[in-house]
Amino acid sequence: MMQEKNDGINNNTNLLRQHNKPALSWELKVKKKVRTIPSFLGNFRPVVGQCCHQCMPDSLRKNLGQKSYLGFDNLLDVNERKTRYRGWLVRRLCCALYVSGLKVFGSSTGDRLQRICQSSRVKEAVKAEAPEGEICQERPGCLSPFLPLVNTCISSALLRFAGWAMLKMFASVFGSIQVNLNHLSALHRASREGSPLVYVYLRQSMVDCALIPLVLFCHNLRVPYTICPLHVNSPFLRSVLNKLGVVLLPSSVSTELDAEMETLYSPVMTSLIGELLHEGQALSVGVSALSGHGGQWLLRIRQLIKEGSVPDVSLVPVGISYDSVTKTNMQGSSQVCLRSVLQWLWDLLWKQPEGSVRVHLGQPFSLKEMCEPGRCRIDKWLPLQNLLLPVILNSRVEDVYGTRQMPWILSSFEHTSELSPSEKDLCVAIILHLMFSAASCKAVMSTSVVASLLLHRYRKGVSASALCRDVAWLTEELLFRNRDVGYGGSLVEVVHYSLSLLSPHIVIAAVPSRDDPLIMSHPSAASVLHLSLLAQTVTHAFTLECVGACAVSAMLREVVFSGVSSRVRTEGVEGEEVKDDMEFDVVLCQTELTERALQLCHLLPPGSMPPCQSSQSFALDAIDSLVRCGVLITEENPEAAPVCDFWKKKGSLKWTTTDDPYHSDSDCEEQDLCSYKISQPSRCPDMLFFLCSMLAGHLRTLCWATMALDLMNTPLAEAEFVRQIHSHLWNTANQKKQYYESCSEEAAHTAVRTLIDLGVLLEERQTGGVFLGVSPLFQLSENRQKLHYFITQYLYS
Repeated sequence: MMQEKNDGINNNTNLLRQHNKPALSWELKVKKKVRTIPSFLGNFRPVVGQCCHQCMPDSLRKNLGQKSYLGFDNLLDVNERKTRYRGWLVRRLCCALYVSGLKVFGSSTGDRLQRICQSSRVKEAVKAEAPEGEICQERPGCLSPFLPLVNTCISSALLRFAGWAMLKMFASVFGSIQVNLNHLSALHRASREGSPLVYVYLRQSMVDCALIPLVLFCHNLRVPYTICPLHVNSPFLRSVLNKLGVVLLPSSVSTELDAEMETLYSPVMTSLIGELLHEGQALSVGVSALSGHGGQWLLRIRQLIKEGSVPDVSLVPVGISYDSVTKTNMQGSSQVCLRSVLQWLWDLLWKQPEGSVRVHLGQPFSLKEMCEPGRCRIDKWLPLQNLLLPVILNSRVEDVYGTRQMPWILSSFEHTSELSPSEKDLCVAIILHLMFSAASCKAVMSTSVVASLLLHRYRKGVSASALCRDVAWLTEELLFRNRDVGYGGSLVEVVHYSLSLLSPHIVIAAVPSRDDPLIMSHPSAASVLHLSLLAQTVTHAFTLECVGACAVSAMLREVVFSGVSSRVRTEGVEGEEVKDDMEFDVVLCQTELTERALQLCHLLPPGSMPPCQSSQSFALDAIDSLVRCGVLITEENPEAAPVCDFWKKKGSLKWTTTDDPYHSDSDCEEQDLCSYKISQPSRCPDMLFFLCSMLAGHLRTLCWATMALDLMNTPLAEAEFVRQIHSHLWNTANQKKQYYESCSEEAAHTAVRTLIDLGVLLEERQTGGVFLGVSPLFQLSENRQKLHYFITQYLYS
């Protein structure tokens, strides 16, 4: 009999127990079979956050001397050992004494406002706005909405109080906040050298804006001015935050995009950033992984360096990982009022701390060095439709190589028209590189590992012992890929801790005939979306393998639908007609696999791959990664013809490097003698399908969005278009009663942006805003079907 509880805890098995209770029967059984999970392999922990060897070799060389492992510091573990005093009274006041002993770098405004008003950038903007004949004064009235932003400062006394309050508040929210100490010495050295530090992180929640200043404050580093795109209604809150170095949105606008549309906002903010960096202040900037919003602040810094206003800055990618998804999502509403803050503080009084946070500060690197010629080398930027439409519509004459162009990352920044195309491409590359670096810095938490296994490998459920075994296997795979993990210790305790945090989103059932309980993800949409968000860090770590696995899946799909048996071998067997059973004993050609992987690379979300690596190189690495993890086995037979003859007969295209005018596509290239055979790794026999499933959510969203075009009357306003696409995704998932990870609002935005880049949708700028409509080419149902088939070939379901 299967039993289920709403909170995910089963009474018969008592699976999610408190740590002071006796061990469970399945735990005792598992303990006999498995070992302790190490948080690092051998004597070395993965070093994350290192500088790119291609783009910043000089910065990397500065940090090569540090090889010792310094461990982690729990910010919430404040005791008398962190103070200069001892005694029973100190143990009760240790937090206040600890905060009072920290070094604070105060900052006053001085004559900052006057300097900003006298800057040529602001003068020109004010002159363009002012009526004819009116002269710009020192404090023009049109700058009054920006005066609170310009007067942002850091009060030493208020900062100490805020640090003490945040330590107390976060102790009620999280069990621990672990900070990697490895690169702190490099940050101290960079700050002493006089180069301002700019911390860049991926926006996840409002908590990020408070965590980074708190981490730096507790380690005697300069607290940065934080760029926080929030609309705060309360004048009292705005005043307090302005004295803590928080640069908010102007009170007259509600969103970041609305602020960028104002004529004076960009010049004033650029001048403000220049003054802060000239004073030696640090900055903290968040970039949205969905839209790239926040990248305009990096563009402003780049402009200041190019103009010579700022000599140089040191960029520091920051990775923040949570055990559980925080509820304060910055992608949603950005409205903050005093009532909501008081309600949140009241809830903290009754909340038990759960989960932990892992913060990784990367190595600082010079932005000026990265912008030097030949450092951040990017392949030719091409529109996505130029890269993929010839393949989709079967009209390609020759292969086109390049990098997908993403100009929309800076579309919200009004002054990009002043930049040359090469400068725009460089700025986009810098933003994408920092997005990738910040995502690579993030530690993979135990809940992410369990969520990935339940969502992508065991949708129908898994026994507790098998889940423990796979957690150990996946941990080793992550560590081999130089990704840090935010857990360690006994395997059973790690799995038990993860299940306790995921209890509202999983189902744990007991079967009377077996000792092991059955664990599976809850089928509700909220639970699947929660697990999908947690599993994204694992997917990012396996992006190479996922691309290669989907390329293999696409070739196997073509084998199945072509009517040729999967028993095709290199001996030149013609093959039998496919019946019921399929063993997939097929040999695949390297060039075909690489081209399939190359085409899929262009559909990846931004930040999935480093922009300084060419797409061709990434595709080759994707295939090689499958060989390293045992999914593919290399076969070299120079005497026999590879099975790629079959693909060429079907009209597939191959990479050609020969200049021979008599070269024919009907014969295999003599220089390509490498082929692959599909294998099953002993530790994970179905690893190929596990890797394919990680990208299935993103690809499925594109498929469903393409199907939705048949049901929509266009053109529509962009917001309404995205809303209808999102509604269609929800309706499709509800009809299928599964795949809810493909119907999130973020997925809908990403799918619409991809369809625009593909040329499926056309943007029209009208007085009412941006309108989207289906292009004439894809108004034909035949072309929409070709697009749907192209995406579906990579989709594993």
